[in-house]
Amino acid sequence: MQSLPVNSPQAAARVLAMALVADGHYSMTELRALDRLDAPARLGLSPEAFKDVLDRFCQDLLTIGNGRWTGTVDATTREQLMAEITRPDLQDLIAQQCEALTLADGHLADGEADLLDALGVAWRRPVGV
Repeated sequence: MQSLPVNSPQAAARVLAMALVADGHYSMTELRALDRLDAPARLGLSPEAFKDVLDRFCQDLLTIGNGRWTGTVDATTREQLMAEITRPDLQDLIAQQCEALTLADGHLADGEADLLDALGVAWRRPVGV
């Protein structure tokens, strides 16, 4: 997966994209939550630019999986994406948004819980339920 500039809006959006697919897919409930959170704008992106990041992220996941979606983001990719966010204030914002997105459908899937735990470990703060 291509590296992005550290703390860039696109790098931040990619972590949110990871949260959207953490349960194997993203749903309209999660996309509506993204809108309610005004997440793209709070990261400095237009909705269209966020969609471009999400589309590219999903394409990259398919490339990594040799054209097959495995339903999960591997630990190496997850660590790479989290390492691109180093500002504590941005980490806090993203962690809050990820938690809200993963809880939007009323169910915390294993992959979503794993992501929230990984964010807490990587960014050294408790995240999630």
